[in-house]
Amino acid sequence: MSRLSVGTRSIRPALVVLVAALLGAPAAQAAPLDQAHTAGRVTKSGQYSWPGVYFEGRFRGTSVGVTLNDAASYYDVQIDGRTVATLAKPGRTTYWVRNLSNAEHRVRLVKRSESPWATGEFGGFVGNVLTKPAARTRQIEFIGDSLTAGYGNLSTTRDCSANGGVDRNTNADISFGALTARTLNADYQINAFSGRGMVRNYNGGEPGTSYRTYYDRALLNVNGDVWQNPGTWRPQLVVVGLGTNDFSTALRPGEQWPTQQSLVAAYKSAYHGFLDKLRARYGSGTTIVVSVPEASGTFADAVRQVAQERGDSRIRYWNYADPALDRLGCDWHFSQRDHRLISGLLNDYIARLGLAW
Repeated sequence: MSRLSVGTRSIRPALVVLVAALLGAPAAQAAPLDQAHTAGRVTKSGQYSWPGVYFEGRFRGTSVGVTLNDAASYYDVQIDGRTVATLAKPGRTTYWVRNLSNAEHRVRLVKRSESPWATGEFGGFVGNVLTKPAARTRQIEFIGDSLTAGYGNLSTTRDCSANGGVDRNTNADISFGALTARTLNADYQINAFSGRGMVRNYNGGEPGTSYRTYYDRALLNVNGDVWQNPGTWRPQLVVVGLGTNDFSTALRPGEQWPTQQSLVAAYKSAYHGFLDKLRARYGSGTTIVVSVPEASGTFADAVRQVAQERGDSRIRYWNYADPALDRLGCDWHFSQRDHRLISGLLNDYIARLGLAW
C-alpha cells in the first residue's frame, strides 16, 4: 500500500489554478458545488454555518486539494472512508493530501463543530476531479440542540476546561444522527444549535429568540437569511429534539412566562406551529419523529401530548432515555459511546416505522 502524507499551507484563490496546472491536473471549477456533493444548507457560493455539513467528491490520481475558508471551525478530511487529517480553524487554505495510490478515490470534507457566529466557505476540490458522487435516495433531517450537534462528545470528562474546550472536543460526524444516516446510507442535515429551545433558551438567555428564530437560515449569523432549497431536499424522515433548554433550568424573575404551566402552554403551541411548518414544507409523506431524552417529567409529558394531539400517524413520539447513557461528554452531554448507543436505539426505532424509502 502506498504511504500517505498530508500537508497544508495557506494559498490565495488566484494561485489554485497555477498549483493545479503544475500538478498536471485540471483546475477546480469556478462553482464549488459543480464537482462536490452536499446535502447540507449550503449557498450557491459554497457558504454554510450548521454543524455536520459535508462535501463529497471523486478524483483520480495520487493527490487532492481541499479549498476552504473558515477560521472558526474544526473539520475532518477523509479519503476512501478514512479520516486522514483534522483541520483546526484553518482559515483560508488549500489542504493537500498526497502520496496516494494512483487510482480513483473518494474525498470527503466534514464540519465537526458549531459556529453560529461565523460563516464557513467551501472552495471546491482541486486536482483530477471527477464527476461528483450521486445523491443518496434516502434523506434524514435532524433538528435539535447541543445533544443533536454532538456537543463535547469526544471528551471523557465533563469538565472540558483543561482538555481543549468544547469545540475541540465536538465532532458532529460521530453524533447519533450522522451515525444513523450512514448506517442507512442516507444523506442528512444536522440543523442543531446549542443552547436553543423551542421557545426558551438555556437559563432564559437571549430572550425574544429561540431555535425557531434560526431554523430557516443557511447562514446563522445573518439576520433574515433564508436557505434556498435547490428542490432536491425532501427528507422522508425528520427527527426533532427540542425542549431540553426550555425546561432544564428554573424560570428566572422577569421572564415572559410567569409560571411553569404558562411555559408548557407556550412550548406546546410553538411545537404545533413548528410541526405545521415541517408538514407544509415536506408534505404528508414525511415521517416526523419528536424525541425526548428524559424518561419522564414536564418535557417528556409535553412532547408526548403534542404528538397525541396531532392525530397524524406520521408524527411519532420517541423517548430514548436509557440508564446506560453515561453523559461523560463536556458539561454532562452525551459521550461518543452514548451517541453510538442512541444511534442503535434510533436504528431499531426507524426499522419499526415502515418508511417508504
